[in-house]
Amino acid sequence: MKTELHYYDIFPKVFPAGKEVTITIKPLGYHADFETPDKIALCIYGLEDGNPRDYPYRGNGIEIPFDFDGCIRFTHTFPKEQQYFVRIMDKDSGKRLLQLSVYALAEDLCGRYPLIGDLHMHTCRSDGRQCPAVVCANYRKHGYDFFAITDHNRYYPSLEAIETYKDVPIEFNICTGEEVHLPDLAPDHINDVHIVNFGGKYSVNAILLDEHTEEFGNDIDKRRFEGFPCPDQLTEDEYRAEVDALAATLDIPEGIEPFTYASCVWVFNHIKKAEGLGIFCHPYWISNVYQVPESLTDYMLKTRPFDAFEVLGGENYYEQNGLQTHKYYEIKAQGYDFPIVGSTDSHSSVNNENAYVASTMVFSPANECEAIIDSIKKYYSIAIDGISKEYRLVGDFRLAKYANFLLKEYFPLHDDLCYEEGRAMKDYACGVEGAKETLEFISGRIKKQREKYFAF
Repeated sequence: MKTELHYYDIFPKVFPAGKEVTITIKPLGYHADFETPDKIALCIYGLEDGNPRDYPYRGNGIEIPFDFDGCIRFTHTFPKEQQYFVRIMDKDSGKRLLQLSVYALAEDLCGRYPLIGDLHMHTCRSDGRQCPAVVCANYRKHGYDFFAITDHNRYYPSLEAIETYKDVPIEFNICTGEEVHLPDLAPDHINDVHIVNFGGKYSVNAILLDEHTEEFGNDIDKRRFEGFPCPDQLTEDEYRAEVDALAATLDIPEGIEPFTYASCVWVFNHIKKAEGLGIFCHPYWISNVYQVPESLTDYMLKTRPFDAFEVLGGENYYEQNGLQTHKYYEIKAQGYDFPIVGSTDSHSSVNNENAYVASTMVFSPANECEAIIDSIKKYYSIAIDGISKEYRLVGDFRLAKYANFLLKEYFPLHDDLCYEEGRAMKDYACGVEGAKETLEFISGRIKKQREKYFAF
């Protein structure tokens, strides 16, 4: 966390551009008090407006009057969307004493709050290590606002996680999910493209009799969310016939396997019917060689049967995330566009160097599954590459500038609160006495913090 965030609180941090806003700077402890307010000046600098020495006509360095009651309070209209520095200067020497940051937003982003999430990870219900409830708690401890458990072939682990915490107030949004793998029907009816059903209200895996139904039978409430209409189950022959019929309606070029592509379309169509987000995952994952043939990757990205592309995933070698990022920008430059997400694809939430290598920041009006899916579909998301200490952002340049500000100026404070809730969630999941009371006591703190820092 930046030293300034330990010493001073500035709020609100984010507000509409072009509208008057009153901002408070509060010392956090008497060691940070402003002892001689009559000898300081408060100046505003737009980060994008150039050095005031060279571009004085752009208004950088304008001095703002302020009130003082132990805190500094000032009212100002920030003219356009960008990050602004609020600098406290010594009047006599001209020396900078303190610099804090705020951000003014254009109208379309106002009312959209930044949420960090993961849309793809695993538990011990498939090939992960911890149980669903503990994975939830560990992710919350790391500052995540939302996520979905997406175990291979299985939807019910995400329902299990939701069920665990249904009787306690938490501000962590646990969504439904699964990684979809449908049966290979040799020799020419194969599909190993990895697809995530994020937030879908029924299981695509469980449409066929497979691991999901072998473990939990045909209980319809294990393959759908809150009574959502669920499709009839199919035999493998019925599935093959449906996909073959769909392939016959698609103009699939030579060199692209008809069944493979059509079965992807079939899965994505079901995810849409389930009101979920269909994610095309990690084509540059090295599973012997690249998991998906590059010509098929190109065709998928250009025809876009999916809702979002997992541009960043859970491996820390260059070929996966590096090449997926290059591919995204290359295809985009050719005139194709689609929403993107970043996910860990984690198989352990502790002691795993790949556990938090990627995430998604979504700008959503609410931390609710439907709102998050809608916001991603409307391109209000950006992927965060956390492989190295110095993170990288993939996506829209405008959102990257805003996300960079948030990762430095807002999320360190947000994450402090998340850690406490995550610890209490783990205690609750493990049956520790008093955990429920702790969660009830701290409930609502993230909401209050959000209302404090975002003046929407």
